[in-house]
Amino acid sequence: MASIIYLHGFHSSPLSEKAVQFNQFMKLHHPDIKVYTPQLHVHPQQAISEVETLVESIRQANDSELIGIVGSSLGGFISTYIHNKYNVPAVVINPAVKPFELLEDYVGKQVQPITGEEYLLEPHHMDELKAIYQPALHDSSKVWCLQQEGDEVLDYRQAAEHYQLAKMTLEPGGNHSFIGFKRYLPQIVDFFL
Repeated sequence: MASIIYLHGFHSSPLSEKAVQFNQFMKLHHPDIKVYTPQLHVHPQQAISEVETLVESIRQANDSELIGIVGSSLGGFISTYIHNKYNVPAVVINPAVKPFELLEDYVGKQVQPITGEEYLLEPHHMDELKAIYQPALHDSSKVWCLQQEGDEVLDYRQAAEHYQLAKMTLEPGGNHSFIGFKRYLPQIVDFFL
């Protein structure tokens, strides 16, 4: 069975609007493709390890093939790492290019707003993110970046530069949630097939 992994962003969950839209679309139009939407751990190294374990378990299953990974924001950063490590096609949505810079402002006590989990984000967590930063893409023909210039959280120019050799959809306006994401769902699946 073909499989796709969807990774949410920082302080988000598998119940985010995009994750739900993606899952609903897949169940309706591609029930033959298994979708995994894990709740990512709040600490980077654990989240990355969980995703690597999931990728490896899918790849080792006799009847399963990982055809793609979709990631939003921090999930896009992790998806880029997974693309490079495993040569898996990736679609990244308003991706965090250097989250270790952005999340420095969050160092300290945090509460994951969806799960309610209280945790401490420490400077060494930024080092964990730096350790998997991918300055280049393994195969830019297997990466598609969907980016909206109106992203109020991330500087869209970082993604436009970082993913310039990949397939790029750069839209004026929009926001960090990526307004109108649903209209790209058929094309995302086609990109993986």
